[in-house]
Amino acid sequence: MVECSDRPGSFVHVMFVPAFARAQQNSSETTRRVTNRVVPAYPELARAMKVRGIVRLDVLVASNGGIKSVKVIGGHPVLVQAAERAVQKWKWEPAGHESNEAIELRFNPE
Repeated sequence: MVECSDRPGSFVHVMFVPAFARAQQNSSETTRRVTNRVVPAYPELARAMKVRGIVRLDVLVASNGGIKSVKVIGGHPVLVQAAERAVQKWKWEPAGHESNEAIELRFNPE
């Protein structure tokens, strides 16, 4: 659980799930280590609506550790944009290949 610095008392849980395997991609079967995480801001609209939930993303990580693409797998529409914006800023350790990483971000205001 990580407290959002711009919203005292707001917490976002960050959970990783195993990488997705894709036949057409040179994907890793192990999850690459994240070297820089950005915690998503809890949207004001979500706070007003008291929305909680999980956003699931499939991230294609380039061999240099940067993001090539982010695909939303599921989650409340009010939370998705904040999750995508944060994950776009993440960095992974370099590898000799691209990999698909499955990410779950849990939004739970407390």
